[in-house]
Amino acid sequence: MAIQQILKKCLTDWKEISHLDFCMLNANDDIYVTTCDKRLPSDQILQEFRESTALCKANSSLCMYKLPDDSESPSLLIVWGSGESVPTIGELAVCQIQSLLTAYAEKNDKNTFMQNLLLNTYSEVDAFNRAKKLHIATSVRRAVLLVETKKASDEHALATIRNIFSARSRDFITSMDDSGIIIVRELQSTDNYENLRSLAFMLVDMLNTEAMTSAWVSYSNIADDLKDLSNAYKEARTALEVGKIFYAEKNVFGYNRLGIGRLIYQLPLSVCEMFMEEIFQEESLDNIDEETLITIRTFFENNLNLSETSRQLYVHRNTLVYRFEKLQKKFGLDIRTFEDALTFKLTMMVSDYIKNKKNGS
Repeated sequence: MAIQQILKKCLTDWKEISHLDFCMLNANDDIYVTTCDKRLPSDQILQEFRESTALCKANSSLCMYKLPDDSESPSLLIVWGSGESVPTIGELAVCQIQSLLTAYAEKNDKNTFMQNLLLNTYSEVDAFNRAKKLHIATSVRRAVLLVETKKASDEHALATIRNIFSARSRDFITSMDDSGIIIVRELQSTDNYENLRSLAFMLVDMLNTEAMTSAWVSYSNIADDLKDLSNAYKEARTALEVGKIFYAEKNVFGYNRLGIGRLIYQLPLSVCEMFMEEIFQEESLDNIDEETLITIRTFFENNLNLSETSRQLYVHRNTLVYRFEKLQKKFGLDIRTFEDALTFKLTMMVSDYIKNKKNGS
């Protein structure tokens, strides 16, 4: 919730309790928040009050208060009403407003600190000192989760995630440009990677039902110290990139569960292209029709089991055998054998990687 909305609710609550009207002016004497449409004091009166050393000024119909901040011209609070209780009510309102502004500024400072920390902007000593000043624990187990939705800068998704973690004051939720929503999760001593994986699946389900959007969620290895969070953020980003390339049918990717995709991702593009030429020579995976590709993927998902594959695809076993023999004649690989199946699976993953790299460049 934006600070303006928070202050609006605060002053509305004060009005309901005290039956007085309130108005906050910014440094230019423009209305920032108000509970009424009453006429403001003249520009001259406001200017004289700002230039005076007094923190409060009252007359028979209102009280004015200065709300000091870092600027030379502080904001003003105006309380309309008469009676002995008005100055006291006004001072109480000023105290609450200042507390809200301080808390909001601290929250923004923590958010900025965490963003810069993830981007590895600080030195280790500087990060420790800033964290201590902001009352952020340094030696606590944490992990970074990265949420990406199909719609860039999805405010609805961000609001949904903030609502999910609203009760956890030590978790940080932020976003940077269009790189997705970042969650820095503080972990208990008993939390492990299965807990992180369950949390990631929960986020996918909640975004699907609450925000009506599809999402991918990745998570890093567990970081034992604040200084390790920048590496954890890189791990979460790598997990998301690798997962979307090699495991497109999935929505959750853990950095510790990237499998063969992690190895291929680190290979130079030239090596990958050389591998494809060695296996297929003049042929290409692009020449395989969609029906055959679905058959191959289903066959792999069923651990090379012909009977189970034919059952799931509603085709006769002999039809599958015919398709695989055609594939063997074309590429020289019989995917019914383990070695050729492994080779073909690798070529499919390498092909996806090459396409992604070329599209990205």
